[in-house]
Amino acid sequence: MRTFIELSKRSFQRFLTYRAATLAGLLTNLFFGILRAAIYLGLYGVQNEVKEVSIEGIITYTGISQAVIAYLSMFGWYDLMDSIYSGEVSSDLLKPIGLFRLWLARDLGRAAVAFLLRGLLLMVIYSLVFDLTYPSGILQWLSLAAAIVLSWLVSFSFRFLINLSAFWSPDSRGIIRLFFVASWFLSGFLMPLRFLPEWVERLAYFTPFPQMVNTVVEVYLGVLEGHELAAALLLQAAWALVLIGASHLVMSRGLRRLVILGG
Repeated sequence: MRTFIELSKRSFQRFLTYRAATLAGLLTNLFFGILRAAIYLGLYGVQNEVKEVSIEGIITYTGISQAVIAYLSMFGWYDLMDSIYSGEVSSDLLKPIGLFRLWLARDLGRAAVAFLLRGLLLMVIYSLVFDLTYPSGILQWLSLAAAIVLSWLVSFSFRFLINLSAFWSPDSRGIIRLFFVASWFLSGFLMPLRFLPEWVERLAYFTPFPQMVNTVVEVYLGVLEGHELAAALLLQAAWALVLIGASHLVMSRGLRRLVILGG
């Protein structure tokens, strides 16, 4: 556990040094968030609520969906793939920590920086521009915290799993991009799942993608309450366990194919 914590701290310190990139990413996310908010305001017109989501709620959604881009790496993550192709993975396998936990620790530090500087800070700036909705009550705040942590765990396990395709493909970038594009549509990132046709929403819940964005949004907005809220968090945890198990299984098979310098 100590090794895991130290690796996370080092990763946090490393990504904290990229201030210019962080600022550029924050401003970009803020610009597109405001642009999306303007589009939804036009779509709502004189309506105050659509599919149980108020105008304030949909504006808040645009902020949240932009805030999660960095800490969930919504636009792509190829670090593990690159380490496999470069052979760097061989040195990772010699470290006193498993490969999955090693990358989990690294991503935790990265995600923490992104959450604070490109997620939380974006929502603070957003609140100065728009009237937003906020969780009410300690239970909703605690549920939101749990949903955020679980969404990151689902996201990382998913990214780790699809990056393992590098063990079988000479260039798996296309495979990984295909999964990421699917995640934009089925996670509720591009549009709340409640706004999509019912059959599409049902299809989405056969995948882990809604557990990354949509669940966080609905917990934040208070759309989920009582048994629905508990079920949503349990489903997030279940998908995290499934993806972690699948990652370990595929990783064990992939490592048997690993060849470094002919050995």
